[in-house]
Amino acid sequence: MLNTLDFVLLLLAAAVVVVALFRSLNLPPVLGYLLIGALGGPHALDLLHEPATAQHLAEFGVVFLMFSIGLEFSLQRLYAMKRIVFGLGAAQVLGTTLLTMAFGHLGGLGWGASFVLGGILAMSSTAILSKLLTDRLELDRPHGRETIGVLLFQDLAVVPLLIMLPAMSRPPEALLITLGLAAVKVVVLLALVLGFGQRLMHRWFTVVARRKSGELFMLNVLLITLGLAWLSDLVGLSLALGAFLAGMLISETEYRYQVEEDIKPFRDVLLGLFFVTVGMFLDVGVIARSLPAVFGLLLALLLCKFLIVFAASRAFGSPAGTAMRSGLWLCAGGEFGFVLLSQAVDLKLLPGGIEQATVAALVLSMLLAPLIVQVSDKLVMRFVASEWLLRSMELTRVAAQSINTEKHIIVCGYGRSGQYMARFLEQENVSYMALDLDPERVREARAAGDSVVYGDAGRRETLMAAGILRASALVISFAEVETALRVMHHAQALRPGLPIVVRAADEAEMDKLSAGGAAEVVPEAFEGSIMLASHALALIGVPLNRVVRRIRDIRNQRYALMRGFFHGVTDLGEPEAVQARLQSVTVPPGAPAVGRCIGDLALEEIGVGVSAVRRRGIRGVSPAAETRVEEGDILVLVGLPAGLEAAEARLLKGV
Repeated sequence: MLNTLDFVLLLLAAAVVVVALFRSLNLPPVLGYLLIGALGGPHALDLLHEPATAQHLAEFGVVFLMFSIGLEFSLQRLYAMKRIVFGLGAAQVLGTTLLTMAFGHLGGLGWGASFVLGGILAMSSTAILSKLLTDRLELDRPHGRETIGVLLFQDLAVVPLLIMLPAMSRPPEALLITLGLAAVKVVVLLALVLGFGQRLMHRWFTVVARRKSGELFMLNVLLITLGLAWLSDLVGLSLALGAFLAGMLISETEYRYQVEEDIKPFRDVLLGLFFVTVGMFLDVGVIARSLPAVFGLLLALLLCKFLIVFAASRAFGSPAGTAMRSGLWLCAGGEFGFVLLSQAVDLKLLPGGIEQATVAALVLSMLLAPLIVQVSDKLVMRFVASEWLLRSMELTRVAAQSINTEKHIIVCGYGRSGQYMARFLEQENVSYMALDLDPERVREARAAGDSVVYGDAGRRETLMAAGILRASALVISFAEVETALRVMHHAQALRPGLPIVVRAADEAEMDKLSAGGAAEVVPEAFEGSIMLASHALALIGVPLNRVVRRIRDIRNQRYALMRGFFHGVTDLGEPEAVQARLQSVTVPPGAPAVGRCIGDLALEEIGVGVSAVRRRGIRGVSPAAETRVEEGDILVLVGLPAGLEAAEARLLKGV
């Protein structure tokens, strides 16, 4: 056996390897921590000499997790989503708990143990589902709002469940008295903390922040978090409740976001240790001997939660497609189930066999959650007949809006960036068609006269309905890389050579998006820094024409498509006409340039560069010197008029 320090070092090494592996496989890291715990626990390698020490340390992971939940707690948000949170969310948690209690009682488990098991199984994974909703751009879809609302209620429901579990370990005759006493303590603590704590907390954080010390600020956050957790434990309540209250207090101050960033490393590391300790009581031998029970519990978990969410969503007026999607998203287990299970194990509220089967079923369900989400659309389209009609109506609305447009710009995403761009296009009398997935935003924008419709730009049929075959360009105004790549994939398949402009958060994503087919990628950080510098230079007295020239030079170096311009009649006589310009040259069969590398043509000697090469409808920006010219290529040259004339002669006549 190892002592605590040896075990922690081994744990850190294993965590780095396993979590990196799980992330590369797009699996939740929590499953990696559970695997490490299972291998090092008493039922496998039995590496730890003093498991209680690691378990006490792991309790702080739950403390910081509940603190983070408290930080995200918002009365305004709860009020805005009250119908979903306290309607659908409550129905899901209560329905799952009551159904589990009924089956547990029939199976001889007892009301108390059945109630505990029901609370454990009612939880879904906030971490996994919120990330999937964000990645798939479905936060604003009807099923996305229902999923977030239910997850929010589950997070809140953990607090009373953590209070009730210790009471469940008392004799039945003392249960009501214990619960009543706990309720009185909670009410008094809430009244004291929320009644006087908010003003005091705001003033105290202001005093600390004025010292402008990151170290002091961090120490203060730890003091508040652990101090209120200790106070809650002192009056006989859980550490997690005190941490939740601390988060609630800080959430009402302007320091919330800074606190959230500071506390995140502690939370993630200690929470990882918590899941390791949960994995330690996982007995693979027992699970292997009771595989039918594990798979039976897994099937019951997925099926019952799906049916409960589906029925509750339909009862609250959602269409069958939305209800089915919500049920599929929420049917798996979650990390809070492990939190409740850990406390239930400590209090010996569940039989050993049930504990092992529950852990295994939760782990398997969390593994299946992303796969279920992946196929949810196909399942809905397969089993919900009305979904075809709704999809057809959506496409019909898009097609009806775009039917009279031609040479328009398709704008994917109508957030702030999309709306600002639309106003710019309107001033230039350029028609556009915007697609967005926020129904409220679409409704308000359409009422104001904007050319926007509800539609998913990541779907091939939506782009067709938006008139991509008649469009002059496509702009992706959101910064989600994977979704942007999916949109570009469909756009290139439908309309090869269509110019695509993509927004990126920073320059790190430029290569990936350019390789995906973007004609130009606009990084926010780069453009923001240019504007900041230009305003600063103008304010300190640098001549405006020099500032403009500097910006132009920087952009010319950064953006291939901004190096020069195509010359027209309207440019004659203007000062800009002496600048470098663009010229397209088509290479015919038999031209001297065919088969030669761009670098061998020595165009730079006459002051001309190759900005892009268009080959078989595909445009490549800034081609390498080793690129060979093929017949039919369109070379986009950049240079001064005299140089362009000489370059064209060299390409076509070999002069």
